[in-house]
Amino acid sequence: MSLDKDLDFDWRLVHAFLAALDHGSLLAAARALGSSQPTLGRHIAELEAQLGVVLFERTGRGLRPTAMAAARLAESARSMESGVLALSRSVSGANTTTAGSVRISASQATARQLLPALLVRMRQELPEIQVELVSTNEVSNLLRREADIAIRMSQPTTATVVARRVGRFALGAFAHTDYLRRRGPPRQTSDLLRHDVLGYDRIDTIIRMSAQLGTPLQREDFCFRTDDMGAYWEALRQGMGIGFVSESLARTDSNVVRVLPQLKIQSLPVWLAVHREIRTDRRIRAVYDFLARNIPASI
Repeated sequence: MSLDKDLDFDWRLVHAFLAALDHGSLLAAARALGSSQPTLGRHIAELEAQLGVVLFERTGRGLRPTAMAAARLAESARSMESGVLALSRSVSGANTTTAGSVRISASQATARQLLPALLVRMRQELPEIQVELVSTNEVSNLLRREADIAIRMSQPTTATVVARRVGRFALGAFAHTDYLRRRGPPRQTSDLLRHDVLGYDRIDTIIRMSAQLGTPLQREDFCFRTDDMGAYWEALRQGMGIGFVSESLARTDSNVVRVLPQLKIQSLPVWLAVHREIRTDRRIRAVYDFLARNIPASI
């Protein structure tokens, strides 16, 4: 038996085998790797199935490596481990500076309202870094490296993505004074059904929010629908109707005023996410740490 066998090897399986070999039990090996005992057991069973051999005898006292199969695999596995460690050191050595490009993915609202001022400050603190900003309401895939860092309004659930909640968008209902002069202000949430309301197209945030507030709005209740936050804000500023935006954005135009102040609209969380395997890259880590320090707790 040799690792030269024509199989599609997963390093995690070999890593699990070596840990079990070195520590003598699944429990001790799992602790050493920061994994779980069932996961390690599955990895070893999968490796045994791929190779068609039994690598360990399960005893009451732990694992006993089989004399022939485990011993022969260990030699090749140690060589593979040395290669992986050498590759890791080589990659780390290539990223010892913070110079280069970092790709950030953010929603249109975040890219427009939050990031420009922050990136000006970051340029002064980290002048050797170039930023590539992906402004999209779609969730960029960190696993496929569509972005190095993502700023999201929902918590990533992928185990290999590290996420930290760093702030929140405080939301409210707002309208331009020209619109309110024409139509009068709404007095209660049910009045929204008689007003011109600005909505989103494919994003259902306002629909879900209105249902929670007791005045369900449907797509047909919106006089204007768009997922382009720039166009949405301009429509509100031109007096087209009542819209739902962040308090910080509304403060940028003194003619945009809050309506229905009694509404208790749940704020949107701001999550800063990065793939677990690249957060130790010095360039990406520098940008991640800067954003974590400087994104306001309330936006």
